Amino acid sequence: MQLDQPTLATPLPVKSQLVRSISHYPTILHPLESRIHRKRRRSRMSEQHTPSQIFILSGQSNMAGRGGVITDPHNHHKKLWDGILPPECESRPEILRLSADLRWEKAAVPLHADIDTRKACGVGPGMSFANSVKDRSCGGGGAGEAIGLVPCAVGGTAIREWARGEQLYENMVRRAKESVRSGAEIKCLLWYQGESDTSTHHEADAYQRNMEKLIQNVREDLGLPNLPVIQVALASGDHKYLEKVREAQLCMKMTNLVCVDAKGLKLKEDNLHLCTEAQVKLGQMLADAYLSNFASPNSLASSSSS
Repeated sequence: MQLDQPTLATPLPVKSQLVRSISHYPTILHPLESRIHRKRRRSRMSEQHTPSQIFILSGQSNMAGRGGVITDPHNHHKKLWDGILPPECESRPEILRLSADLRWEKAAVPLHADIDTRKACGVGPGMSFANSVKDRSCGGGGAGEAIGLVPCAVGGTAIREWARGEQLYENMVRRAKESVRSGAEIKCLLWYQGESDTSTHHEADAYQRNMEKLIQNVREDLGLPNLPVIQVALASGDHKYLEKVREAQLCMKMTNLVCVDAKGLKLKEDNLHLCTEAQVKLGQMLADAYLSNFASPNSLASSSSS
């Protein structure tokens, strides 16, 4: 009888083939979906972690940070950071840094690793400063606002190398302008430099004039005539003209210019660079100077009332 013929037998391979064909679609679509999701996720992260307050860190090696930099035990011709991180310098999501390729990323010691590339970098004052500002602003929360650090310091540089038109100066200005592209505000320039100007009478004698010109140029080029500047008076240098440069730094009179004196902070064995402990202290001193002289009253309101 014909009723017993397997009339469904023929379509089975077609159905099986169709199922196998459909099963390939997730594999085909997944990379595209993944790319879209990653792009959206990066966009959300960028929006959440774009800084609103910008601080420029510039100068020479003690700003770049040599705290914890030691001789490599396996290569006596090489220096490296010992990796010891003080709690005051720990990273947090709301503290960012502008990388050498102009990307915002989570800030971490050593802040200047991709900026001051000729020497090994370690602990500087930047992270201690940022953490202290965050802890003391708006009850420690900072209303969720992120701080953006813009490292620009390069070791072994004299003030004349930071003149307008020189590579170091132009790079600093370029990075500063890039940092506010998303609508942030430059709050302060932190400057620690001058050890390289203590070797000759000519350089030491010209220091104040050159530094005042630097501040004037930065303010003009950034369109910020009242940009706050905190300068660090030297803790070390060539003793022959060290005091002459220090005197210039301490006696400089300009609007919105404050000087923090690093004299007495502990130095490393080289008697030139601040040790890790001293860098932490300096960062806190810089935060004190910024908060007491330049921070808006509203940013300190909740911390003072708590």
